[in-house]
Amino acid sequence: MKELALLALDSAKVKGASYADIRIGGTKSELIEIKNGKVVSVKRESSYGFGVRVISDGGWGFASSADVTKPEIEDATALAVRIAKASAKLKSKDVILAPEGKHIDTWKTPFEIDPFTVSLEEKIGLLLSIDQILRSVKGVKVAESTMQFWDEDCLFANSEGSLIEQRILQSGAGYSATAVNETEVQTRSYPNSFGGQYESCGYELISRFGLKENALRIGEEAVALLSAKQCEQKVTALILDGTQLSLQIHESCGHPTELDRVLGSEANYAGTSFMTLDKLGKLKYGSEIVNIVADATTPRGLGSFAYDDEGVPGKRNDLIKNGMFVGYMTSRETAQAINQRSNGTMRADGWHNIPLVRMTCINLLPGTWTLDDLIADTDDGIYMVTNRSWSIDDKRHNFQFGTEIGWEIKNGKLGAMVKNPTYTGLTTEFWNSCDAICNKDHWEIWGTPTCGKGQPPQTARTAQGTAPARFRKTRVGVAY
Repeated sequence: MKELALLALDSAKVKGASYADIRIGGTKSELIEIKNGKVVSVKRESSYGFGVRVISDGGWGFASSADVTKPEIEDATALAVRIAKASAKLKSKDVILAPEGKHIDTWKTPFEIDPFTVSLEEKIGLLLSIDQILRSVKGVKVAESTMQFWDEDCLFANSEGSLIEQRILQSGAGYSATAVNETEVQTRSYPNSFGGQYESCGYELISRFGLKENALRIGEEAVALLSAKQCEQKVTALILDGTQLSLQIHESCGHPTELDRVLGSEANYAGTSFMTLDKLGKLKYGSEIVNIVADATTPRGLGSFAYDDEGVPGKRNDLIKNGMFVGYMTSRETAQAINQRSNGTMRADGWHNIPLVRMTCINLLPGTWTLDDLIADTDDGIYMVTNRSWSIDDKRHNFQFGTEIGWEIKNGKLGAMVKNPTYTGLTTEFWNSCDAICNKDHWEIWGTPTCGKGQPPQTARTAQGTAPARFRKTRVGVAY
């Protein structure tokens, strides 16, 4: 592959490109879905190809192909240069990249068990046993479970001398139980909603979360929700568990600190950001205990890697420090626009797409509380667990979230279960009301396997690290 990569870089230079990079590689994946005792699908996919990106006459060009041969690489590279020259005719200014060093390296995700070596019978057997436990609970009408795995190999080379080989292995699993009565439907999920928990690791993830051990409880909670009291509308203290806080961080801090969104690249598709350049270093985003970093080096993080798709090393950089907004996620092009160097967040959904600024692992750093002490310290409030729904405006400021389940907190103790819990707020007011974050013993890195962005749309796998936290004077019970 190295020979083919160098061929593309040489061809781009001969045809007038001032910069070129190429990614050659492939992805294989496996998806297993079980529903009500039956195997719904077993899907195995693979793809292999290359994508060439160039700058010529100050404009970008990109071309890709699944035919990884010398003639096709030369043709695709020539096409990318022609596209760049055509794009340059409409440019408002030249594309300039922030400086980056030359990197020659090989890296792979640490893992114990390659999930693609585990038999299909073992995987399906585990999911069917979970399904049986879920449906053993009277009132559970639908049991669904899934496993999913990805294995990506990529060789990156650019005209500045970098040559990087990288293998990223990711695994995920989870399930849900849905209970139904005459008037409503309630669902509980484990370890998280929308498919479960996903990490950069091997099949060892499956044994770490006690999937079978929690199935009976999840089924019973789904049924109990049918007769639980409705979440009361009021302003109160809100404690979010790690799974829900993960999505809160993703939507209200991760997306608005993507610098391409701030500069307008996403305006038509998914909106912009209230965290504009004039607020950098000046906006009091949260309370002093709120520290949020973008960290591609987080162990097991679904957004972790050694190098991004521009060949920039994965890093940890501050987004929110002691409550102040201090940083963006950047590419080489966007970082240059604010006179910085890239912090390595460019990733593409496969060899056939251009890289975009994407979240890595967006982590709320742990505090000092235990969850028991946090609940004991709350006279009146609600504890919400596991995301059910979300809505946020196109600048990522005004939001509403719903969770699968909640419990009242009265006089420092968990009380009655409540159904349909929701909360709403403004991003900065909400994070400034955060007065307690649980400690590292409660901290987990939660994977988000389907983050959408870009036109044409791309899907990225990201992560958010968090522990439960408390937010004062939050409006709850606003929907459903």
